[in-house]
Amino acid sequence: TLRKPISQSSMADWASKNLNMHTQGIFRRRISISNMLSWNGGSIKKPMLITSNRTIKKEACEMFKLVQSYMGDRQTRMDRNHVALVTVTKCWSMQGLRDELYIQLIRQTTDNTCYRSLAWGWELMAISLAFFSPSPKFQSYLEGYIYRHLDSDENIAQRIKELVDLKNKKNSKSRKKRKQNTEDEGLPISTYAKYCYRKLQKVAVTGGKKGLRKPTVEEITHARNAIVTPSLFGSSLEEIMQRQQDMYPGNKLPWVQTQLSQQVLALGGEQTEGIFRIPGDIDEVNALKLQVDQWRIPSSLSDPNIPASLLKLWYRELEEPVIPQQFYKECISNYENPDAAVAVVQLLPELNRLVLCYLIHFLQIFAQPSNVGRTKMDVNNLAMVMAPNCLRCQSDDPRIIFENTRKEMSFLRMLIVHLDTSFIKGLV
Repeated sequence: TLRKPISQSSMADWASKNLNMHTQGIFRRRISISNMLSWNGGSIKKPMLITSNRTIKKEACEMFKLVQSYMGDRQTRMDRNHVALVTVTKCWSMQGLRDELYIQLIRQTTDNTCYRSLAWGWELMAISLAFFSPSPKFQSYLEGYIYRHLDSDENIAQRIKELVDLKNKKNSKSRKKRKQNTEDEGLPISTYAKYCYRKLQKVAVTGGKKGLRKPTVEEITHARNAIVTPSLFGSSLEEIMQRQQDMYPGNKLPWVQTQLSQQVLALGGEQTEGIFRIPGDIDEVNALKLQVDQWRIPSSLSDPNIPASLLKLWYRELEEPVIPQQFYKECISNYENPDAAVAVVQLLPELNRLVLCYLIHFLQIFAQPSNVGRTKMDVNNLAMVMAPNCLRCQSDDPRIIFENTRKEMSFLRMLIVHLDTSFIKGLV
């Protein structure tokens, strides 16, 4: 669901309090907020946002050049992939630069008269959101900016035309003109905005890239491709099934779900102590995620905790949980009633029902006494680690969340013990 972001007046108020107002000319006249937040072809001598950190002050000015290079507004010997990698790595490593990058991108995509440059600015924003979120205080501002561009393609084209006409009048004689381009090159801006809006909502909750390994060129490329080709992670079940239609037209279940589940078993997961409780190495999990999103399962896997962790992540990141939100109350109301709990499953949409039954069938393998003796993960432990990945409490009240967590676990336990999933055997 799209939350209504802060108003224009609130955004202007935020900018007046947080922007590091620049000056120009020999009299050091202050630049207006509107000019501070409009496309700039030159360099900047100080950060866009107020900061006392000397390193941030220096890096911010260098980063502005990188942003201009990526957008094609500044010449560079680096290819755009490398420019994006350097930019993203700086911000991923240095938290204080993240809001600075987002405000620089807001500036360079405002009143930009070159459509290609504008699109590349939005593309860099989309790539960045795959790696890190803005700070909580800046999130609403960025959200408001993106929200205004969700259906803005006609307005953007009109605005570019107006700005070009205005510049042509001013530059009618000898001044060097910037190359103008109002034709659509590539994707509409609204496509980038819609992707960024969804990505911002998710990254604000889940956080960005985790682990110790720095971003890679492969991850940059993957983040760019995800704008057009939805990832197998963070999408809806329907989108995932639609995406695999060409490759696996006969499959009734998501390929990613069945493949990762089978990998856990193939690597002896049902005999591994602490399976699903002990996380796999985060960098290894990230690397596997990249491969899976390209429909590949590497043959070099040896630790069952790696596919097990990624499988949990896949369930957790689904756009809508396996058990859709409208069934949540019914689930926690029937957490002690086996028949009622099983009845809820039968009410689910067909795809959700199959995906959930496959998961329960999978967990029932681990719940067998012969396996529990090795894994030390009995039905209660399995329900505890998996319930948060299937059900999502919408309340902000800590007491309700705490109380519902217990009921969610109990509900999933009922399913593991009582749900007949024999029909799932052999289904893919």
